[in-house]
Amino acid sequence: MANGLSRKEAVGVGGLISDYIKEMGLAPGMNTHRIFAAWDACSGAADFTLKRFFRSGTLYITVSSSVIRNQLYFQRDLIIEKMNRFLTEDELFTDDNRTVGLVEKIVLK
Repeated sequence: MANGLSRKEAVGVGGLISDYIKEMGLAPGMNTHRIFAAWDACSGAADFTLKRFFRSGTLYITVSSSVIRNQLYFQRDLIIEKMNRFLTEDELFTDDNRTVGLVEKIVLK
């Protein structure tokens, strides 16, 4: 080529976005937001959720109702399974990140 640039294989936009997120170090923050979105989508308790915090595989959730908290307590394993399925299907979630990965445990307050 005249300008010195060589052609490389074509890469899809989805691949470029995920590469950019990894390269810029945005993955932990993006993963945390995706985990919170998974909680809202899979738990059914988004309207009752007051606080969310995620660290080292544990999702800490504060809800406004003790009745809702008790129902969620007995459904924790199912919710974790649904959330992790939701996250692995999400194109923006990078599961190879050591600091913010899949949900292993839910603590309800």
